[in-house]
Amino acid sequence: MWFRFSRNPLSVAGLTIVITIILLGVLALFITPYPDHAGWYVNFDDALKPPSLKHLFGTDKYGRDVFSRVLFGIQYSLFLAAVVLSIVVPVGSILGLIAGYFRGTIIEYIIMRACDIFVAVPPLVMALAIASVLKPSLTNAMIAVSLTWWPWYARLVYSIISSLKNEYFVIYSELVGIRKFDILFRECLPNALGPIVTKMTLDVGWVILVGAALGFVGLGAPPPTPDLGTMVSESMHLLPVYWWIPIFPALTITIIILGFNLLGDGIKDLFIEERGL
Repeated sequence: MWFRFSRNPLSVAGLTIVITIILLGVLALFITPYPDHAGWYVNFDDALKPPSLKHLFGTDKYGRDVFSRVLFGIQYSLFLAAVVLSIVVPVGSILGLIAGYFRGTIIEYIIMRACDIFVAVPPLVMALAIASVLKPSLTNAMIAVSLTWWPWYARLVYSIISSLKNEYFVIYSELVGIRKFDILFRECLPNALGPIVTKMTLDVGWVILVGAALGFVGLGAPPPTPDLGTMVSESMHLLPVYWWIPIFPALTITIIILGFNLLGDGIKDLFIEERGL
């Protein structure tokens, strides 16, 4: 599998970016030159300094090191994506599994109509609507994004299980009296893991983008939390003179999304080729 994956240079580049981003986020506290700048810190003597050896990404209007805040912003974004996906993937997959296996019943009708209601509104618009009625915080941002994301996994697993239900291994399992629970989670679900993993990898970047959008409009974590979207929003009016303050957080968001998308495409091609073999 690694040999087939490594034949795609873009996928390898995506994996390299993702590993680098994760290491920067996890080790942010130890590698940032000014870790205290991620919180309440003001030093007007160093305010609005351009990039230099002392401050690689320059400083903002409060004298805080932008590089240090970007690294902690990566940590915040990865934590947001990890929590959201750890909630929506099990919930959506289980609901899709149940709806697909019991297709044609009232259970399938209720689950899929609920999915249709959430899918009818774009995820970003739904997240903005939910976050707007909640107090801006990291927890509420996670809740807003989670409520908009689970239907996509439910629909994905539903489509896979609906086709698997008529396969011989499922029919034979029912004939020999295997429990429904075992059929769902030991026979059907493993066949959907490939698409689920692929979608998870692709969704990390999009979840981070939605979280940054919430921060950009003031519905994410409140200051002084080093949210990448908030950092861009608070410094847009400083363009083009103090360009480094919004550019580096925005560039970081772009690189994160690019890395996870390239990695997700490689994993998708890998599973497609695996099924073809």
